[in-house]
Amino acid sequence: MIAAQVRCRDGRMLALQLEPAFTLWPRFKGLLGRGRLAPATGLWIAPCNSVHCFFMRFAIDVLYLDSQQRVIAIRHTLKPWNLSLHLSARSVIELAAGECQRLGIHIGDIVQCAHYR
Repeated sequence: MIAAQVRCRDGRMLALQLEPAFTLWPRFKGLLGRGRLAPATGLWIAPCNSVHCFFMRFAIDVLYLDSQQRVIAIRHTLKPWNLSLHLSARSVIELAAGECQRLGIHIGDIVQCAHYR
């Protein structure tokens, strides 16, 4: 897991624990086979600009990030068997459905993580 912070536009700092999916197998597997995600925990997929929820057991929130790790789009409650795409995204963070609202993550917030390649 990677410790990351979300620097919100309103000055708040949020802590996230992110599992990196930066190589072929972790990107391919994604969240398949899992029953849920813990609060403030997610999967960071890079490079990536689209996600699918085929064969998943639960809905997710998706943060689309640009090359500066700024949130450029949010897809709330993407349900199993659905797709989502944002062409200009460079990476995505998948969180449990409702986490973006619970944590107060918005477009324009920045994910800070030294381990991002």
